[in-house]
Amino acid sequence: MADLLWTSEEAAKAVDGTPFGDWASTGITIDSRAVAKGDLFIAIKGPSFDGHDYVQAALKAGASAAIVSHIPKDCRKDDNLLLVRDTTKALEQLGIAARARSNAKIIAVTGSVGKTGVKEALASVLSQQGKTHATIGNLNNHFGLPLTLARMPRDCDYAVLELGMNHAGELTPLSHMAKPHAAIITTIASAHLEHFNGLEGICDAKCEIFAGLDQDGVAILNADNAFFDRMKDAALGHRILGFGTSSKADFKAIDATPVATGTDIKADLNGHALNYTIAHQGQHWVGNSLCVLAGVVALGADVKQAAAHLGQLAQLKGRGAVHHIDAPFGSIQVIDESYNANEASMRAALEVLSLKEGRRIAVLGDMLELGPDEVNIHAGLVDACDPIDLVFTCGPLMKHLHDALPQAKRGAHAPDSKHLAPLVVQSLRAGDIISIKSSKGSRTVIVLDALLDLDVKKET
Repeated sequence: MADLLWTSEEAAKAVDGTPFGDWASTGITIDSRAVAKGDLFIAIKGPSFDGHDYVQAALKAGASAAIVSHIPKDCRKDDNLLLVRDTTKALEQLGIAARARSNAKIIAVTGSVGKTGVKEALASVLSQQGKTHATIGNLNNHFGLPLTLARMPRDCDYAVLELGMNHAGELTPLSHMAKPHAAIITTIASAHLEHFNGLEGICDAKCEIFAGLDQDGVAILNADNAFFDRMKDAALGHRILGFGTSSKADFKAIDATPVATGTDIKADLNGHALNYTIAHQGQHWVGNSLCVLAGVVALGADVKQAAAHLGQLAQLKGRGAVHHIDAPFGSIQVIDESYNANEASMRAALEVLSLKEGRRIAVLGDMLELGPDEVNIHAGLVDACDPIDLVFTCGPLMKHLHDALPQAKRGAHAPDSKHLAPLVVQSLRAGDIISIKSSKGSRTVIVLDALLDLDVKKET
């Protein structure tokens, strides 16, 4: 049975609104297409749409009520509504009220790379130790965070919240809304550089996550990052846990060995030796795992139990999921990294591919929002491609990498992923390992779909 989230009386008090009808909700949504039975639908007015136009559709789909700033013309007298001045503000107020009534231990996660992976891993290990609520997908902005908070069950023990930004000033209000007991910065890297004056600006913007950190809260920082000391200064007054391989790290990897099922790690966790296995490969996941364990300790959960569970983590769609495909010409593996990319995550994906056995093929699309140095950043990936056998590229920026590659490594280049897909398919042979990586806007998922279509196991 679904948790009761809001009664009409509670919601009206939280948003200072006027309820019509007596109702209760077991979910919250701002998308009329995603309404589940019992949801409270919030009619958000955006620049190109108005949720008020879909109130009736949401109610017919099973919504228990709708929050509106005016009564839509097609509403009936007996429709359950909550009338407010501003529906976007009401969403924020519901999130704030949900946070205020919760006794959950809350951890917030941000960073240029790895925040979704760390968030998912934290949610997975904590769910073994108590009722855990977490951000779904990448609902990490000024709409996503209050929506996530408003959906938080009253009785959950832990909440893992992802906070995202691409401009300075965006994380401060989110942090104040989340009021975390622990805050993580996974790393600082060249993401969204076009909106910042260098990496220092990105670092300072990420450090806004400490704005709402509990007075006795813990800041969890990447000790291997060049901006570790700058992040420490920003978190001054809070307990700080560093993670990584550096001597500055409190949660430190002593040794990491790739194995068939992932990586075996020997670690020193604040003076306590611990050996564990993670179900991922790549140095970035060694750091991610230490970050997760630091978060577990910061929330007072059992770190040994969490470490044991890290060996069972599932791969994430678009962020490292591995597909085993039985193509007509033989079996191949595809690593799906198509969701997003910047220089750091691109290099990490190429490192993971380099650890695989077989002909290693990289399919790379443009990395976006990298600012004035974007050409050099793309061309500069040539060293990371050294262990790769064949590199296919698409997009005007990746053309610079294509041109910088040795002739023997050049698979093909195309203006976009649609034209690249058939070129990749034609080149494949049994035993190939293909990694697909780009910013989401480059749509290399088209190449992924073309490879998945090769699978003779698919239903026709």
